[in-house]
Amino acid sequence: MRFKALLFLLLCGLWPSTASAWNRFILRDTAGFDALQQACVPLGCIVVSSIDGAPNQNQVFLVTAPLEIDPALILTELLSVPGVVNAELDQTVPLVPALNQQPAIPAGLSDASLVQYFGASVRNSYVNQPAAQIVRVSEAQNTFHVAGSGIIADINTGVDPNHPALQGVLLPGWDFTRNQAGGSEMTDLQSSSSPPPSCGDCQPGFVNQSTAAVLDQSTAAVLDGNPDYKAFGHGTMVLGVIHLVAPQAKLLPLKAFNSKGEGFLSDILSAIYFAVQNHANVINMSFDLKTQSDELSKALDFANQQNVICTGSVGNDGVIEITYPAAIQNDVMGVASTNDLDQRSTFSNFGDAIVWVAAPGEAVISTYPFGSYGAAWGTSFSAPFVAGAAALLLDQRPGTDQSQAAAAVAHAVPVGPNMGNGRLDLVQALAANGGQPGDFCITGGQHRKAKIHRGHKETFAFKVTALDGFTGTVDLGVTELPRHTSVDFDPPAITGSGWFELTLRVDDDTRHGSYKLTVTGTSGSLRHSVDVDLHVQ
Repeated sequence: MRFKALLFLLLCGLWPSTASAWNRFILRDTAGFDALQQACVPLGCIVVSSIDGAPNQNQVFLVTAPLEIDPALILTELLSVPGVVNAELDQTVPLVPALNQQPAIPAGLSDASLVQYFGASVRNSYVNQPAAQIVRVSEAQNTFHVAGSGIIADINTGVDPNHPALQGVLLPGWDFTRNQAGGSEMTDLQSSSSPPPSCGDCQPGFVNQSTAAVLDQSTAAVLDGNPDYKAFGHGTMVLGVIHLVAPQAKLLPLKAFNSKGEGFLSDILSAIYFAVQNHANVINMSFDLKTQSDELSKALDFANQQNVICTGSVGNDGVIEITYPAAIQNDVMGVASTNDLDQRSTFSNFGDAIVWVAAPGEAVISTYPFGSYGAAWGTSFSAPFVAGAAALLLDQRPGTDQSQAAAAVAHAVPVGPNMGNGRLDLVQALAANGGQPGDFCITGGQHRKAKIHRGHKETFAFKVTALDGFTGTVDLGVTELPRHTSVDFDPPAITGSGWFELTLRVDDDTRHGSYKLTVTGTSGSLRHSVDVDLHVQ
């Protein structure tokens, strides 16, 4: 009786209602939008939109009802509606929790020198940072000749669409907070709320938040204590980590969080379905929920069925606890954080129920809005290392699915108990996914014995032969040269198979005697050599 009387007041317009005075619900219904809307009329609820894009006969909808009605009562009534098979509250998901440690400025963050990285000019401190060396980014790329493929969707605050490092790989994306095309987080900047300024050349400074703990001084000064922008830059930094690992994969920014770090579960679900329907191969989720959601599980099951690989951060509370989506281990690889010593970060959650693997999550240097760079702490920045790994696995072996990727990534470096399979090692993961990367050998050099008079030269011919499908580039060199001798290689490197010439010059000042030279060929972690006996007369 109380419920019907309250509905009467609401429907007669005698109860005030505003945009903020509504509870939000997620419903799975078999009857469709129109039938659900009709059923909502006597309950005082409104069907706002479809969430899932109807991947099957059950459809998922966002429904609102006045805040003044007990949400438990609304859920009970909605579940009694014919065709409704599931109903749950639409959770508010916080993106940025506080960290339990004070960060220090990474030494490399002050290095603004630029290097070329897959066609873009980026900071050397970004490409060659310790985190990249720990998981062996460059070695994995060179050894297995991969740079990422497919589309990686990131559900986050969006991206700076004009960042120079990300040009050429960014897709337009979608903004679920505004229901409009484009995944830019720059749309959150409002002049009335003191937004952070562009200052790409400023010296590093501190900011007390986990999104970007060390930025340039002017940006840090604005963000520190400004709740409107405590999550600003989070998406750009996460996408930068993915790009570091898999620079040729396409990036799909899906904006489900605002710059305050606030998002709705319904927008996250919409982003998952959007990613699948727009051909994403990988979905990264650098956030965590404390409460289980049936619809989140169903959405990720759907993604898994479509061969989408999913990664998620385990959270930054520094405890053993169940967080989602990391706990949905059939569909998601949960990622914890480690430091440069392969120890669990003190802020990182842990426990094998949520951690599949760990990755660096401290002082990770990445792209930041305004074309700049920052250093970040948190499991949010560990998960994208594994998302990038998934793109490398797909480059190596197209069609790799969630279970295969998880099995490959499980070949990791042990880092102690409650940390899943250990710390990510890209070389081990790729070796496990596709077997050996191929190999090569070096032959030739006639009899590999040379008698050369001082002041003369001699040329030797060698051949690099590809084995087991090897297609890499072999860089050539020589060791153990005696003083006053020199060599030239023509060409200096061989891709796949091919001949090269080594010209050995002996100066007048070279001492008489016998020497053993070693001609080397190197490709990633592969290294082979042949010896040449030199007798100087």
